[in-house]
Amino acid sequence: MPVITMYATAVCPYCINAERLLRSKGVADINKIRIDLQPEKRDEMMQKTGRRTVPQIYIGERHIGGFDDLRALDLAGGLDPLLV
Repeated sequence: MPVITMYATAVCPYCINAERLLRSKGVADINKIRIDLQPEKRDEMMQKTGRRTVPQIYIGERHIGGFDDLRALDLAGGLDPLLV
């Protein structure tokens, strides 16, 4: 399984939903980068993704986007193949 990285904050409901969806797919480890605890990581996230909102999710080196993007990918059948 590839490394899953998620830029997140503690109180973000979309972050919680993204984590819940990934866990339902059997993902045991998520490398969470808490931009509320490490504000300098927000700048890193914005440079890498061009986005300001959390979550920002990576599967391996592939930027998936936020929760809505992750959910759409799952509904289209594209998430499971990335998690193998």
